[in-house]
Amino acid sequence: MNIVVLTANGKTVVRPDTTWERDNEDLYVPEFVESMTWTPVIFARISKPGRSVGLKFADRYYDGVGFGMLLYPENMIDGSPEGYACACCLDHSSFLPFPMKDKSILKEEIALRVSKDGAEIYAKTIMDPAIIEKCLAEVTKYCYIRTGDLVVIELEPRGSLCSREDGRCELSGSLCGENCLVFKIVY
Repeated sequence: MNIVVLTANGKTVVRPDTTWERDNEDLYVPEFVESMTWTPVIFARISKPGRSVGLKFADRYYDGVGFGMLLYPENMIDGSPEGYACACCLDHSSFLPFPMKDKSILKEEIALRVSKDGAEIYAKTIMDPAIIEKCLAEVTKYCYIRTGDLVVIELEPRGSLCSREDGRCELSGSLCGENCLVFKIVY
């Protein structure tokens, strides 16, 4: 199972399944990580394998959607391609919680919210019913998707989240008013 990501800059990258945290367990940050950045994401579970999926047929390739976040150990991103690749491999840094919502939710306005230590740091309403289909058409130009893979869309560029100096932070997030993310980052 892979996590195929369409970045905020429109690039396709793949994170290994070891980065997946679906149960909202707390993240204990390794000693070598000084700060974490993040990006909010919407994601879909692939129900049918494919490559070069056409936009017209993309709705046939997934069955559920969710809201989560990707975390990046910022001090590992040193400007080199290897640095970014290493940052994408940090265990338990893809918070993509289960259970997911049925894909029919995309036909409505989707309200997304994230709070850090009780203060809201992100709020957005998505009104694009084809957001997942557009992503599938784009990422399958580059890679084959398999049943069980997750396709993820970064909704914003990476932003600062917390650092070792903070010690810890508590994050929560909701999709259409229902909590889907609740975990701590502990240094």
